[in-house]
Amino acid sequence: MGDTEAKAEFPFDINPMYEGERVRKSGMYAELGGVNKPGFELVLFEPDPAKINDGEVTLIGPDIEDMEEGGAYAYGMIYRVSGEELEKDLEAVIERRDHEFQGYIQGYMHLNQRAEIWVRISKDAVKKGLKSLKQIGEATISLFKAELPFIEKMDATYITEEAEVIRQLEEANQIYEARDVRSRGLHDEDVDEFYQCSLCQSFAPTNVCVVAPDRTALCGAMSWFDSRAAARVDPEGPNASIPKGECIDPIGGEYTGVNEAAVKLSGGEYDSIKLHSFLEKPHTSCGCFEVAGFYIPELDGIGWVHRGSKVSETPIGLPFSTVAGSVGGGKQVRGFLGIGIQYFYSPKFIQYDGGWRRVVWMASDLKERVGDAIPEEMKKLIATENDAKDIEELREFLKSVNHPVVNGVTREVDGTKVTEGWTKAEEEKEVAPAAIVEAAVPVAQGLAQVPMGPVMASEAPVRLILKDADISIGKIIVKRKGEK
Repeated sequence: MGDTEAKAEFPFDINPMYEGERVRKSGMYAELGGVNKPGFELVLFEPDPAKINDGEVTLIGPDIEDMEEGGAYAYGMIYRVSGEELEKDLEAVIERRDHEFQGYIQGYMHLNQRAEIWVRISKDAVKKGLKSLKQIGEATISLFKAELPFIEKMDATYITEEAEVIRQLEEANQIYEARDVRSRGLHDEDVDEFYQCSLCQSFAPTNVCVVAPDRTALCGAMSWFDSRAAARVDPEGPNASIPKGECIDPIGGEYTGVNEAAVKLSGGEYDSIKLHSFLEKPHTSCGCFEVAGFYIPELDGIGWVHRGSKVSETPIGLPFSTVAGSVGGGKQVRGFLGIGIQYFYSPKFIQYDGGWRRVVWMASDLKERVGDAIPEEMKKLIATENDAKDIEELREFLKSVNHPVVNGVTREVDGTKVTEGWTKAEEEKEVAPAAIVEAAVPVAQGLAQVPMGPVMASEAPVRLILKDADISIGKIIVKRKGEK
């Protein structure tokens, strides 16, 4: 859709230049979905085109002009599509593009996907004449049909009535789950190529999103099957094949083809990625990831918290938003990692670092959500905020349940011991040798490292938190008091 045509039809500009635009709270007229209200987006294939009212947008609930300025509202978007070239397998592919196309609308911020959508409408857009979500829906349908010509007919239902959003969300979650289950039977070694997704590069220019059978996209919305379908029907779109090439590390999941793609997609920022590693050459993290992982050096373990979690803080004292800010933007950060929820179900889940045996903490709502993915023997060994509020409480919990990190983690896949466990001196807080923490934070390159082993002092663990620090650190040497 041309810019002139957009201005003639709608009281806002439509242009790819607005993709990545943020609507800050001070400039926000209304917020839809997000962390405060339920929300979702869903695309459904309709085989009978006669059942679709092409271009029509139906609204259930209050419209923009009925909303209170500064208010938060539930939000559901359901699109029905038909076309001779369409099939059910393309639902998720089309659905994910809603993030891209709605990002073209000036004054309308769309983030995330599926049941995690977060939309803000700006005050300026309302002042310019944006009065109805139907205008947004009509513009979105026009963009879909212009950019994806295999969509012949499309209509939309937008919902802001909270009770109805909640009801429809239950059905949407069942559809999401059915899609995810289908992809769990295929594994990395079963295919000759993986897929890239560059959809989030407007937000994260150096992000290298690799979608493999055993590692779904960070957003959780695109499986290997979805990416393959997208590449076939839209060769010029954000999804393209990545030949695997030679397997350098079968446990870490490092391939020559992925490394070559990393150089290309990151503009030379990164040249190697291990798909199933947390600490060594980790996958980059965009900003749409569903879950953020964080390494806890004092315990040599890993914790996880997800977007929208009700847990205000993790044991390291940081909420999801701060943890996500440490890794988002397409950075490869040792010690933090963004993933899609389905990766928990992968048999290769961070297997290079010990898999589930390395996990020491999870937000309780996340642990409950993926409970059937956790090995039975680990379920009672992984703490939540109900068991430990900080690192010292977490340490005591892990000792009480004899978590693998206490005595050392052994990888199931090859029997290699990947951690040594806590020494007797550390457990009893006796005199421990000085710890040397090597940290490099070249902010310009978007790289960061956290301590890669237990950090101990004579009295208590050392915690280093760097916030918005425009600095470069060579070495930090931590010694006991009085030690030269």
